[in-house]
Amino acid sequence: MADEQGKAIDRLTKRIDLLDQRLDSIDTMITAVAERVMSQPITLMITCPHCKKNIEVTIIGSSKPSK
Repeated sequence: MADEQGKAIDRLTKRIDLLDQRLDSIDTMITAVAERVMSQPITLMITCPHCKKNIEVTIIGSSKPSK
């Protein structure tokens, strides 16, 4: 019984480590995308639902996000 619990704990530990590695990879990808977006202007074209006029909003990042 104790041996089975030990194996179950080992499996859970390995799964948690794999999840941690995946989350680190996702964090790295999101950071890379955020840095790329911050280095160039972003233009949003929005149409007003009331008057139907187009509104252009430009966002310019001046610095990269820091950890």
